[in-house]
Amino acid sequence: MESELNMLLPLIANEKAVELNGYTIHTGRMGANEVAVMQTGIGKVNAAVGCISLIDSFSPDLIVNSGIAGGTGRGADIFDVVIADAIGYYDIYCGPGNARGQVQGMPETFPCLGKKMVNLESVKAMDNIRHGLIASGDLFVSTPEELAGVLKVRPDALAVDMESGALAQVCYLRGVPFLAIRVVSDTPGVENHHEQYSSFFSLAPRTTFRVVSALLS
Repeated sequence: MESELNMLLPLIANEKAVELNGYTIHTGRMGANEVAVMQTGIGKVNAAVGCISLIDSFSPDLIVNSGIAGGTGRGADIFDVVIADAIGYYDIYCGPGNARGQVQGMPETFPCLGKKMVNLESVKAMDNIRHGLIASGDLFVSTPEELAGVLKVRPDALAVDMESGALAQVCYLRGVPFLAIRVVSDTPGVENHHEQYSSFFSLAPRTTFRVVSALLS
């Protein structure tokens, strides 16, 4: 989202905006790395189209997805940052012979191979870092029933979002290492869920972008 992008841009040195394929791409540096940053928009289709545009135009060594996510109550609390080991859909079923959440012909989950390319030691001392599975699908999960549906398919998920599955699949198909870093801004299904989301949305993304900056140091 635009509000997330605006929190990330100040962390980019020598930032310059260029127009490409209908997107505004912000180029510059984070640490020793040249970066190209974009706002994809919400949901799997927006994420996939934006990711393909970046890959085709910049041939990146690594795609990093960052932003907010909902917690699942399985070990990641509000303001915790989940560095994904893997990504799995929860809203897909391709029929007999496929697991729930598996696209036919694809792995059941997409490993985040990009973890091997970043400086994990830089965040080792942070007590709010979690590692595990992120579930992904085209639903803003906001009720106990919706969250239960996610966990039925992905019981080990620490967080749930709306883009990382599509990004992980595109990167898998294109052979580009992928990394997802999401900060938990709310817990779907709790009584004050909307208040959580509204209150923490303006603060939570800053946490994940600081982690992104450290990992790329």
